[in-house]
Formats: sequence, C-alpha cells, structure tokens
Amino acid sequence: MDKIRITGGQRLDGAIPISGAKNAALPLMIASLLTDETLTLANVPRLSDVSALSRILSNHGVDRSIAGKRIGQSAETGQTIALTARQIVDTCAPYELVSTMRASFWVIAPILARMGEAKVSLPGGCAIGTRPVDLLLMALERLGAEIEIENGYAIARAPRGLKGAEIVFPKVTVGGTHTALMAAVLAQGTTVIENAAREPEVTDLAACLTKMGAKIEGAGTSRIVVTGVARLGGAHHAVLPDRIETGTYAMAVAMTGGDVLLEGARADLLQSALDVLVKAGVEVSSTKEGIRVRRNGQPLEAVDVETDPFPGFPTDLQAQFMALMTKARGTSRIRETIFENRFMHVQELARLGAKIRLEGDCAHVEGVAKLTGAPVMATDLRASVSLVIAGLAAEGETTINRVYHLDRGFEALEAKLTRCGALVERLSG
Repeated sequence: MDKIRITGGQRLDGAIPISGAKNAALPLMIASLLTDETLTLANVPRLSDVSALSRILSNHGVDRSIAGKRIGQSAETGQTIALTARQIVDTCAPYELVSTMRASFWVIAPILARMGEAKVSLPGGCAIGTRPVDLLLMALERLGAEIEIENGYAIARAPRGLKGAEIVFPKVTVGGTHTALMAAVLAQGTTVIENAAREPEVTDLAACLTKMGAKIEGAGTSRIVVTGVARLGGAHHAVLPDRIETGTYAMAVAMTGGDVLLEGARADLLQSALDVLVKAGVEVSSTKEGIRVRRNGQPLEAVDVETDPFPGFPTDLQAQFMALMTKARGTSRIRETIFENRFMHVQELARLGAKIRLEGDCAHVEGVAKLTGAPVMATDLRASVSLVIAGLAAEGETTINRVYHLDRGFEALEAKLTRCGALVERLSG
C-alpha cells in the first residue's frame, strides 16, 4: 500500500484549486438512475469513491462516458461525466459492491421509485460508528414501500408505485434526506420532509433534480415539499465546490503559516468553520476568485468547537481542526455530537507529540510548542488528512500509512500541497 512522506516546517504560499464536492457528486451520480435520459455532471472529482460508485451504477445498467480533456483541465480540475440509465438491468445491489462504500446504499431509492422494487445489501459497520440505515428505510416506508430485511439485504417493494406522504425525521440525517428526495420526486402526490438536512450537498441534489423536471420547494431549509412527477429527463449540472476540502486546506495554511488563495471556494458553504479560524487568529477573506487564507507570524489561539449539522461546524472538519489546535496557545475543547467513535486520530496525533485528553464525546487539546515527525497510521478519510496537517508543521519526517483513505476524498492532494511549497511525496508499495 502507498504511503505519504512529509518533511514538515514549510510555509504554504500560492493557490490551490478546490475540487467538486465528493459528498455532492455521489448522490448526483445516483440520481442518474431516476431517468432514461442522460445526466451530465461537470466538476466531478477524480476520487476512488467516484470510481467505485461508477462500477456500482454500471451493474444496474448505467452507461458512462467521460468527456475528453479541455484547455485548462488537469488532474486537479475535475472531470465531466455523462451517465445514461436507459434501462435498469438489475434491481439488486450486491454486498461485494455496496460494502465498498456506504453511500451506494442510496441506490435503493431511485431503483425502487423507477422499477417498483429494489434489493440492496445492508452496508454493514463503519470505522467511525454504526451509522444505521433505519431512517432511510423509514422514509421509504412512509412513501408506501414494503420493506423486508432478509439475509443481510433490504428488500423494498412498491408494485403500484410510491405515494406522497409526510416524512418526519427524528434527527437530522443527510443520507435520509437524499433518499427521501430521490424517492419522492417520482411518487404520486405531495411529500413533505420535516427536519430535513440543510447541508449544501442536499441543496445541490435538489437543484439538479429540479433541472431534470422535479418539483421541489424548500431545499436548504428544514422543511422540503416535493410534488411528484411522472418522469424525469436529462440535465447538465456542475457539482458545487467541496466545502470540506476548502476547510481542510484553510486549516493547513493556518497550521503552517503562509498565504494561499483557495480558488473557486465559497465562504457561504462553511461560514461557521471560517469564523472559528478567525477566532483562532487566522486571516480569512472572500474574493472573486475564492477564499484567501493568511497567517503570518501571529500565534494560534485555542478555540472551543462543537460539531453540528449545517450550518454548524462540520463533523468532517473535526479531525483537521483538532490537528490545528495541537499547536495553539492554551487548551481547546472539541465536542463531537454527530458520530460516535470519531476520535481515532487522537492516538496517532499523540505519536507526533500532541497532548490530547478524551472525556466521553469531548477532546481536550492542550497546545504544544512543537510536533515531531513519526510514522503514523490513517484510520479513516478525515483522520488521515488531519495527520497530513499535523505532519506539515512537525519537525522532521512524518510517514502516513494507509493513504487509500485519502484517495477516497481528496483529489491530487500531494500536487496541490507541493505547488504551495510543501515537501510531500507518495511512496509506492
């Protein structure tokens, strides 16, 4: 397995292009199952999760074509993918495919809505908690689906089609909201989704579905109203910029010091995280080109944060922020409210010299004068990039093992950091 070696202590200066959001691209790709016409998606990041989902969709009969490179395109600027599901040739998503990526379970909604039946493997466990699919299945049941769990599969049937209904989520769920949206757009009548997720990726999916002919009101609020239509058509849609990648590189610049323009980034997608960086002593400003992040000599200050659904501080930036706080003056308190078991990066950060004490769902991070490079092990996507941030500021060499986690969510990470002065290289095998 590949490793990444980082020689720390270099400032970051320059520009980093922000890729399309992985968490938006995946449900958008799945939405191609809702129509027999072509859905063309631009700004799709080149990630292993995107490739894995492409294979899963191919299993259901989705044809895929990738547009040739255009002037100005590179490995860092995304790709354009055309997806066409003229016929769904298989309504079953088997375990060996679904187990590679949890989000692939969402195919149950469009296949059921279009074909009247779907059989999808339960995704199983996850490194950062159980993340059950019960709320996703509840949403389908509210729309009239009959659900059975048999031999590790969720079997959903609606032979007379789905019917509009009220869906009230007991807690905010992005996956549940994606599922409810994709099922409701082809249901008969009106569906009201209460306590819906407000995340930008949900809004992006709703915008794409609307281009395809869906009737959706309220996306981006906690109450979404969907009026079902008989069929959807094709569309062209560009994936929104990745707010988690934006926040990650902003924290990397804050960690090392420097001045970097995050090209194409949008502040409105992660304002709460940017506000926290400002409190920590980082300069953040929006420009026509993106977001500029600067820290030139001023010390980092400890800041307390608590993860929350959007528009709160994202759980997907918690590990990166913890890495940043290891070098701040004072002690910060970081509370994780979204996922259990999402502190696995703590022990690896400790190997670099971080002082972190865990207390239930809280981590108390006491800033230290210096971090020292060491071999560390990535445990999941966000934990792995927190080790990159720490390694950029650590004295000496840091080697990060299991970087396949990084390849799931960060497009051309080494190239983007290297162009700004970081000493980062990938070691094969």
